[in-house]
Amino acid sequence: MLRACPVPKSILIVDDLAAVRKTVRSFLNESGFDVCGEAVDGYDAIQKAAELKPDLILLDFAMPRMNGIEAAPILKKMLPDTPIVLLSSHYAALQDRGALLMAIDAVVPKDGGLSMLLRYVETLMQVR
Repeated sequence: MLRACPVPKSILIVDDLAAVRKTVRSFLNESGFDVCGEAVDGYDAIQKAAELKPDLILLDFAMPRMNGIEAAPILKKMLPDTPIVLLSSHYAALQDRGALLMAIDAVVPKDGGLSMLLRYVETLMQVR
């Protein structure tokens, strides 16, 4: 009897640094997720999210042109059921900005390591 293989959950990575995107992409692919695309800032993220309809968006906080906090509410309005994980080096400062983070499902410190990021992604993907 043949069974259908589960389709990997798709993720859009948004970060202005190519090295970060490459590292996170490689790690998530090795962990069984499908990185369906990459974006370099909030404007690019909005365009790519509309095209790709990812199952989860990893969004950097500090980017040129449009940062993650500015892009998140637009992305959440476009894709209300898609979890958004904000990656930030400014993790502690963001914890007190609850009202600004309403469109964000989780905030993960960049220095928390890839294993911490994976735990958040796995948890949020199970909800869907």
